[in-house]
Amino acid sequence: MTNDSVSQLNEGYFLNKINKKIAIDNGWFNSDVNGIKHFPSPHFTPREKNCAVSLLVVHNISLPPKQFGGDHITDFFLGKLDKDAHPYFETIYEMKVSAHCLIKRDGSLVQYVSFLDKAWHAGISSYKDKEKCNDFSIGIELEGADDILYTEEQYQALALACFSIQQEYPEIKNNIAGHNQIAPGRKTDPGEAFDWNYFSRCLDTYSCVK
Repeated sequence: MTNDSVSQLNEGYFLNKINKKIAIDNGWFNSDVNGIKHFPSPHFTPREKNCAVSLLVVHNISLPPKQFGGDHITDFFLGKLDKDAHPYFETIYEMKVSAHCLIKRDGSLVQYVSFLDKAWHAGISSYKDKEKCNDFSIGIELEGADDILYTEEQYQALALACFSIQQEYPEIKNNIAGHNQIAPGRKTDPGEAFDWNYFSRCLDTYSCVK
């Protein structure tokens, strides 16, 4: 995908989707929707009952770095990464991390943690003077890297996922941030390759056609 391609909003993609919203049942996206899979991760903490979900954090990840495809990301979030599969994995295979969802390069979505629980995605973080963002946030990973353009399918899938989550958690509507924004100086994702303006236009389109 080129910079020119992300400058044009593909409204037909939205209007031809089989769903304008993905149903959420007990914190999980409906897996009957084409392309959505569930792989429950052991890396989560129950969310406190009095803690409202009010933030969505956009990340990126690729394993090995800047290589796409395969099941390494899922293995990593499940604590099953084979340290012998790549030299880089020897440095991370014992880490206990997760995200609520991953959006792959083809736009397919994988969910690892219920939105009712805390995924371990934010680390040391702060948003609007509130620390420990895992407590009140949902984390979505894009398969990618800071300096590699994201795909059209990822923008559309992220917009659909965010729109659907906002229906359950309205406070997220005005609170979507990158990992770099909640952990400045420590994290850089989703990076300069992520077009926030284009993503906002995609998300606005869902709001218009709901």
